[in-house]
Amino acid sequence: MKIAAGALVLASLLSACGSTQAAQPGSAPKASTTLNSVPSLNVSERNAEAAAPTAVSVRVDGNLKSVVVDENGKTLYVSAKDKAASGKSSCDDTCAKTMVPVPADDVTPGTGINKDLLGSITRVDGSKQLTLGGKPLYSYAEDEAGETKGQGFQKTWYAAAPDGAKAGVSRPALGVLDSPKLGRVLQDKNGHTLYLFTKDTPWPMQTACDATCLQKWTPSAPVTAADAKAVGLSPEILFTFTTPNGTKQESFNCWPAYTFKGDKAPGQTNGQGVGGVWFAIKADIPKSDRGKTVPAAGRDQY
Repeated sequence: MKIAAGALVLASLLSACGSTQAAQPGSAPKASTTLNSVPSLNVSERNAEAAAPTAVSVRVDGNLKSVVVDENGKTLYVSAKDKAASGKSSCDDTCAKTMVPVPADDVTPGTGINKDLLGSITRVDGSKQLTLGGKPLYSYAEDEAGETKGQGFQKTWYAAAPDGAKAGVSRPALGVLDSPKLGRVLQDKNGHTLYLFTKDTPWPMQTACDATCLQKWTPSAPVTAADAKAVGLSPEILFTFTTPNGTKQESFNCWPAYTFKGDKAPGQTNGQGVGGVWFAIKADIPKSDRGKTVPAAGRDQY
């Protein structure tokens, strides 16, 4: 597969250790539509499609927000049955005639796509299928360009968000991005990557992100113990504190969290390594040691 391309300010401390949501699917196919009723592509058509170079980019949909599309503007989908870490597709045979696997050959990442999230799996027939954030991508045989008829189909199929998550479905307050480059890193409720600033001071939390810094970096809102547990984190690593301007900011193992305004869509990690001091926050954090452990993903690469 070919992939294109402060002044220190003290914060007053409220030492507080941290003490969900499927939305209705969008437009779906007619009730009479079943996997077996959709005409299949013949072998020559399938082979021709698989041989063609593929470009994937992000389109803004009025109902589903950001969705992934192919070079023809057709919406791409993920399956709730596919698991990112499995390296397998749950859709073969008749299913694959309706939800057509996207070939992984000669893929070009377009606008809004983080190329680091693109990958592939090997299907049972030996062909390579494109993945995004570890999730296999498919097109829906009944869709035309710009349509999302497959959204919510069989309560399994959903348009792909730019990080491989399900578009049109409410996100939790705290999420996890499976990045092949950075590993598992934390996201906020909008799917934006959470970062830490190595110039900050943990315990007691002090933020070095001054007014100029805040033009590019936004303090992350507090989350709950339940939010942490939902992504496999101990609530003990949550510390909410009050910033100099009086707002509440969440920190993870005492490291204040931020989002980067340069990340325009879920799954982007444009803030990683900025200035050699900004790093995505690991989703796998040991029990709190009051900041002695710096949960910075990929820091050793800089």
